[in-house]
Amino acid sequence: MYLVYADQDGNVYNHDEWYGLGRSGDMISEIMPEELIPLPSGATLVAMPYTSPIGMDPETGEMHRLDGPYTAVGALLPQGYTRLFLPGYVKSEKDKALPIFGYTAVVWKDDGFYVAAERSDDPEPWDPRNCDVDLLERKVELLNSKYPNNRLYQHLTKCALEYECLTASNTFLQRLEGGVPVSYSCNAGCFGCLSAQPEDRGFVAPQTRMNFKPTVDEVVEIMLEHLVTPNSIISFGQGCEGEPSTQFPTIIEAIKRVRAVTDMGYINMNTNAGLTDQIRMIVDAGLDLMRVSTISALEDHYNAYYMPRGYKLSNVEKSLSYAASQGVYTSINYLIFPGVTDREEELEAMIEFVRRTDLKLIQLRNLNIDPESYLQLIPPPRGEIIGMKQAIEIMRQELPGVVIGSYTHVPPSGRNRAHVASMNK
Repeated sequence: MYLVYADQDGNVYNHDEWYGLGRSGDMISEIMPEELIPLPSGATLVAMPYTSPIGMDPETGEMHRLDGPYTAVGALLPQGYTRLFLPGYVKSEKDKALPIFGYTAVVWKDDGFYVAAERSDDPEPWDPRNCDVDLLERKVELLNSKYPNNRLYQHLTKCALEYECLTASNTFLQRLEGGVPVSYSCNAGCFGCLSAQPEDRGFVAPQTRMNFKPTVDEVVEIMLEHLVTPNSIISFGQGCEGEPSTQFPTIIEAIKRVRAVTDMGYINMNTNAGLTDQIRMIVDAGLDLMRVSTISALEDHYNAYYMPRGYKLSNVEKSLSYAASQGVYTSINYLIFPGVTDREEELEAMIEFVRRTDLKLIQLRNLNIDPESYLQLIPPPRGEIIGMKQAIEIMRQELPGVVIGSYTHVPPSGRNRAHVASMNK
């Protein structure tokens, strides 16, 4: 399992002698064979600017910095895979922040690339290769022609074609989970926000946030175009917008109008769930699925990353509990970072949080962030660091009724909201 690195032109090489290493928090360590899988389909290798690769001499066990004009290499994993280690590196320019991607350790083994990760869900539905670019371009043209005044379709066109966002692409392809952004404002200042970053933070947002308030008509048009099969999912709350529940009147009216026309598919919201009263009203309007983004069930860690405005972690818990009590299939978008998520205190707190809120699904998502910036931001560890592979296994053992996955799922038979409601009558 040899070190992988890149030159200044982006060419990727493997070292002839040194082994590749992984990083957990700020600690560099060996990667065990059982922590490696072949590079998945849809993954991308990227050079990591401002870094120097670190390898290990297998004869002596000593770690060495690779000198010269070289950078570390990381893998960006598709949905369905959870990283166990970051790449082994040190910053060559300590004041520079990495672009906000979810870098995963990669090595060369048995004449192929391997990554420190494990499969946490079926990757096939979200494999980027399943997105037919030619078909996508035709569908973009078709729907923009059909709805020439719909600003949301115009906004999502950039997301699909320029950012290559698979959720936006799904909106045009009318498959799986499609997105319908509604909000330009937010009640949190997330350190790793994909669409809004202060100029002095050291890294830029990779996407631009929507800058208008869509009408109910615009929202309904997209929802009705997408909800055409029993398993279709349309989602409020995308990376290109703020917090969707800040636009709760639009969402509520759109849900009511859509459900007056069709009961097909599922209506989902991706949210921070901080606005408890607004969440209650959206749930009562007919929400089917709700995914809540979180990085921790410890308040000091949560606050450091989300920088909530006018709400607390307790509000998030109340929102989740209420939605679950009304039959909504609830999940969390759990932002994973090796060396942090697998801290003993983090794991214990999250398991209890899941139990209290009657959560149905944990979506393990690799946190896109500059590691050094994140580690400086959050509280230091207070207990043992267990290791990501073991932490995931503990979650599976302690939460046997909870699905451990990577993306939004259609509820199992008998767990959808309509069934739950009928049982409660």
